[in-house]
Amino acid sequence: MLRVYTPAVLLIAALSVIGWIAGSWLASWQVNVERAIFAGLSVLVMGYPCAVGISAPLSIVRGAGQAAELGILMRTGEAFQGFRLVKQLVLDKTGTLTEGRPAVREIEPLDVSEQELLAVAAAEASSEHALAQAVVEAALERGAIPPDVDAFEASPGKGVVARIDGNEVLVGNPRFLAERGVDLARVRERINVLEAAGRTVIAAGPSGRALGVIALGDGLRADAVEAVTALRRAGLKPILVTGDNERAAQRVGRELGIDEVHAGVLPQGKAALVRDLQAEARVAMVGDGINDAPALMQADIGIAMGGGADIALEAADIIILSNRLAALLAARDISRRSYGKMVQNVTLAFLFNGIGIPLAATGLIHPVWAMVAMAVSVTAIFCNSLWGRPRLFFDAIQSVGRAVAPAVAPRAI
Repeated sequence: MLRVYTPAVLLIAALSVIGWIAGSWLASWQVNVERAIFAGLSVLVMGYPCAVGISAPLSIVRGAGQAAELGILMRTGEAFQGFRLVKQLVLDKTGTLTEGRPAVREIEPLDVSEQELLAVAAAEASSEHALAQAVVEAALERGAIPPDVDAFEASPGKGVVARIDGNEVLVGNPRFLAERGVDLARVRERINVLEAAGRTVIAAGPSGRALGVIALGDGLRADAVEAVTALRRAGLKPILVTGDNERAAQRVGRELGIDEVHAGVLPQGKAALVRDLQAEARVAMVGDGINDAPALMQADIGIAMGGGADIALEAADIIILSNRLAALLAARDISRRSYGKMVQNVTLAFLFNGIGIPLAATGLIHPVWAMVAMAVSVTAIFCNSLWGRPRLFFDAIQSVGRAVAPAVAPRAI
């Protein structure tokens, strides 16, 4: 916009000078240099792009202040301008819609004790996944000692392969073990029952033989149902995506009132899903884990929960520091109001300049008064941006010279 505006003002100033020189000479055969210079200077002063340049930043300052008070960190300009246009909201399940604190609920061993099954399953202690940590905690609580692992390989979204005393041990979702040749026939019916109850089931055992299954549960956030209902009322389409099994995902979807559910999705599959949805409308992705980072970067607007992994926070445009799902609607409302305030500011700036520049070109306005008019336009935009929020102005003044504290404390993962 300024690429067109600035050359246009310079051109009008030059034409004003030339016009007054030529016009005065043709009218009286005398060149009115003083009036020509006044006209050119007045146009330059009146057209100074300060008002236009501060229109967007001031609206963002106001929005950022409002968001911060609600525990929302808007990290990019796209967050302020783009979130208002989002029509589809992709929600990760674990840690976003649920509390993110899964715990072992049922243990179904085969030909071994619960402690032995948990000890083998605790081979995934090196994994950073919340489910792995829950299994390790359950093993320690029951006196099962995790084995010494000679080698460890994780398959994101599936499970792990560990080498213990020269033997290969598999721990992960039933499909992962079945693909590796582990026979789950003896526990297949029990797996179906547990998954139908909304449990996340992992199996464990050496190659070719299952030692049993462990079922984990993670409760919904207290505000999840209310937040999803509010999102639907606001015209957003919530979409549930998870690497969990189909039955557990569908159960969560029914409890929350989400019709579109994608289960068993691997990390790279989440980004692909977001890409496919973007062909229909703008998409925002809400997640908190390492596996969500690719999808957060792919989405038009990436939103991370403040308690999530560092890589998710880095990939996001918006961070919900309060960890409250209700903040999603608040962030969207701030995006809409910030954009509206920016449009008002730009309109005011061009209204002042649209009237002032032609008047200045007449040469009837002294450059000093043109400067006063320019200052009035800047003040009007400033007041419009911070109207009703005077504390933002005083906070900005008091913060001059102070070190800026980090917005998000580092979190160990």
